[in-house]
Amino acid sequence: MTPEHVDVLIVGAGLSGIGAACHLRRRHPGRTYALVEARDAIGGTWDLFRYPGVRSDSDMFTLGYSFAPWTAPKSLADGDTIRDYLRRTADEHDVTRHIRFRHRVERAEWDSHQARWTVHVRREDTTETVVLTCSFLYACTGYYRYEAGHTPHFTGQERFTGRIVHPQHWPADLDLTGRRVVVIGSGATAVTLVPALARRAARVTMLQRSPTYLLALSSRDRLADAVRRLLPAGLAHQTVRWKNILLATANYQLSRRAPRLVRGLLRRGAARRLPAGFDVERHFTPRYDPWDQRLCVVPDGDLFTVLSDGRAEVVTDTVDTFTARGIRLASGRDLPAEVVVTATGLDLLALGGMTLRVDGVEVDLPETVAYKGMMLSGVPNFAMTIGYTNASWTLKADLVAGYVCRLLRHLDRTGTQIVTPLAPPPGRRTPLIGLTSGYVRRGVGRLPRQGTRAPWRLHQNYLRDLLPMRYGRLTDADVRFERAGAPRSNPVDA
Repeated sequence: MTPEHVDVLIVGAGLSGIGAACHLRRRHPGRTYALVEARDAIGGTWDLFRYPGVRSDSDMFTLGYSFAPWTAPKSLADGDTIRDYLRRTADEHDVTRHIRFRHRVERAEWDSHQARWTVHVRREDTTETVVLTCSFLYACTGYYRYEAGHTPHFTGQERFTGRIVHPQHWPADLDLTGRRVVVIGSGATAVTLVPALARRAARVTMLQRSPTYLLALSSRDRLADAVRRLLPAGLAHQTVRWKNILLATANYQLSRRAPRLVRGLLRRGAARRLPAGFDVERHFTPRYDPWDQRLCVVPDGDLFTVLSDGRAEVVTDTVDTFTARGIRLASGRDLPAEVVVTATGLDLLALGGMTLRVDGVEVDLPETVAYKGMMLSGVPNFAMTIGYTNASWTLKADLVAGYVCRLLRHLDRTGTQIVTPLAPPPGRRTPLIGLTSGYVRRGVGRLPRQGTRAPWRLHQNYLRDLLPMRYGRLTDADVRFERAGAPRSNPVDA
């Protein structure tokens, strides 16, 4: 049978994929497209993560879409509200009916003569293989493994008589009422879990090997509350969105240019919310500079509240061994526990695990270089979404989606069918993600790399990216447009 063909195949129906499809519908209403999603629901991360208290770590005026106003009361929103927003946006833009659920892409093969991808998809519900073809392949898969989070093996954990869980797959039957809980970790997940679990558990301990920078912010945006009463929803959304973009950019730039100043401000901010004598230096002053790792937001200071009133404690130490009834630390202290939550991070996974072949040659992802942070050297008619690490993911996802739409229009206008980033100039290569977080260090070698200058360098700056991505030239010496079937050299060697 002839495979079903679509103009654009989007892989993933999470925040990036739904946004990409909406942009495509709005700017290219005549193009055919489909989304394939390995899971059985819209939402990606926001459908997968169901642990107590799960919420955004970025404000929803920037984590939400530029074209879909965020109207819920809280700017730092809970997972259920975010999931409803994604579903509603997909429905309003007629995207939902284009999603093929439980379809996992295993491999995609490019044929330059036909100018099309052949995509092999495994149906998770029937295990059969489905073959689709497309003219443009758009990966909106994120960059971590959905099947399991990172869970290191701890000495003696088999002796523990309680329960060990990872937040990425929270058990629906887990009742923590009146129980002693230890949360291992200090990142955004741990910071979210501790105050949520403290509402029911008898005692919650956040066990961290090293501290994380924390910033307490109100979960509601006062400007949003004011302008919503005065302006139409769309204009109010854009006003608050731009205010938050400018503040986030200023925060990051100040952190990188004056790290000692920002370190001191964050330390004093934590100290003001904690009891006198609390050891802020030990528990809330990291050894690294702000934004070497992602800054964690604490909505309404909830973590500081439960630490102050005694419902939770923070311990900075390392695990020596699990015991039958808890954890023994390197310092010799015993932490009693009935439940241990390993908020120990994620495992990176490039392109959702799918492999790529170009004219019969398998693409070695770590040997490719990202063009404008969204295409790969030597890989035709392909784009991927990697969001910002120092700002809302969706800010970059929106720019990438808009750029893909511009590329498609340029192909139509010029009568070409293929666009390929060429090999970048020789020189030093750097990781695509510049953070020093553990999950990045463990897995960044599996991802494409980046160069040292534009357009091979990924800027972590929305203001710097906005004009070039939205209005800049599509043609330059680093990218080639051509017609299908034309004689061509290997773009990797060009």
